[in-house]
Amino acid sequence: MIAEKFNYEAPTTIKEAIQLLHEHGDEAKILAGGHSLIPMMKLRFAAPTCLIDINNIEGLSYVKEEDGFLKIGALTRESDLEHSDLVRDKYHIFGDATKLIADPQVRNFGTIGGNLAHGDAANDHPAVMIALGAEVEIENVEGSRSVSIDEFFYGFYMTAVQHGEILTEIKIPAPAGRFGSAYHKAERKVGDYATAGVAVAIELDADGTCTKAGIGLTNVNPLPMRAERSEAALVGTKLSEEDIANAALYASEDCSPSDDLRGDEDYKRHLVKVITKRMIHRALGRIK
Repeated sequence: MIAEKFNYEAPTTIKEAIQLLHEHGDEAKILAGGHSLIPMMKLRFAAPTCLIDINNIEGLSYVKEEDGFLKIGALTRESDLEHSDLVRDKYHIFGDATKLIADPQVRNFGTIGGNLAHGDAANDHPAVMIALGAEVEIENVEGSRSVSIDEFFYGFYMTAVQHGEILTEIKIPAPAGRFGSAYHKAERKVGDYATAGVAVAIELDADGTCTKAGIGLTNVNPLPMRAERSEAALVGTKLSEEDIANAALYASEDCSPSDDLRGDEDYKRHLVKVITKRMIHRALGRIK
């Protein structure tokens, strides 16, 4: 199949893009990397009357530390994260995630903002951002607003980005203590959506007590999921094998996987348990 007819706009400023969204109404769509939207249009699962291409807007692609945050511009490509020295040295979780996303051609053009704004619980970055406690900056005609990642996803392909708004930046609080992070997913083939995936971020104080834990789950829940009981099982402990085993068990119990071609519910719960345990150990190893 081929896409239905649509208008194409290429604004050069965020203000112009937002204005075009209002002019063209609810059927207008933002085009960034396009790796989710274009296939849906070809299959006619989506039929926007207007595509607003934001790739000509300057100042939306960057990776930097500023004001106590790691800041990632919405048009930052997956490959930019993959090859960033800052990310490679300090935020290992992105190195884990980006190399598992599709293939190099996709990573060279797919954007971080688009990955989140698509609102797909099977994508990798939602779980990573949940583990890291990210905030999402959204711009509209009245200015900008910040939304916690825990309040960003609220339905099937539904996010806090409303009509007439554009996701512009992701902000991740800089770690306060000794920090380690990790992500992995089980997949049927290289670059596939996850059968199950787990993102972990751990902070320790000077004597090795866990002061903060973030655990996000991929594709085992209708929405991107924070494993809250698992996090609570780690905070305040020395992360003994028993503590880690309890956190892994809670993650497997609290998620809601569905039977599909990738596996049945019990198999996916088992994967969550195993991967959670391994990612906690990997994150701890990176602290040491």
